[in-house]
Amino acid sequence: MSDSTFKRFVEVGRVVLLKSGPYAGKIAVVAEIIDHNRAIIDGPTTSVPRQSFPYKHLTLTPLALTKLPRGSRSGTIKKHLEKEGTLTKWNNSEWAKKRAAVEKRRSLNDFARFSVMLEKKKRRDGVRKAVKALKA
Repeated sequence: MSDSTFKRFVEVGRVVLLKSGPYAGKIAVVAEIIDHNRAIIDGPTTSVPRQSFPYKHLTLTPLALTKLPRGSRSGTIKKHLEKEGTLTKWNNSEWAKKRAAVEKRRSLNDFARFSVMLEKKKRRDGVRKAVKALKA
C-alpha cells in the first residue's frame, strides 16, 4: 500500500461526531457497517441510542476504539470507551474545546456579549500601552 495521507476510515470502533438529527453535536461509536451508505452507531455514554445512521450525517474523528469486535452491544462499547478513556480524550481535544467555545458564545445574551466586548477593549488597551512602553 502506498503512503496515504488519509488517516480516518469508516471502521468498527471509529468515534464519530453526529452532524444532524436530535443528537447533533454528540459523539458515538461505529458498532457495525451496514453498507456503503450507512452504519450502526451507538453512544452509550453520550445518550445516543443504537441506530442506523447515514455516513453523510457523520463526521469521522481521529479517535477509534482498538480491538472492538464487530456488532458489539452497548455494554461492550461502554466498557471499551471507559477502559481507553475515549471521552476524556475527546473532551481534551482542540476540536471539542473549540465546539464548546462556539456553543458558549452562541448562548450569550445581550448583556453578556456587551461585557465580553468591554473585556476585549480593556485587554486591547493594556496590550497597546505595553507595546508603547517597550518602544519608548
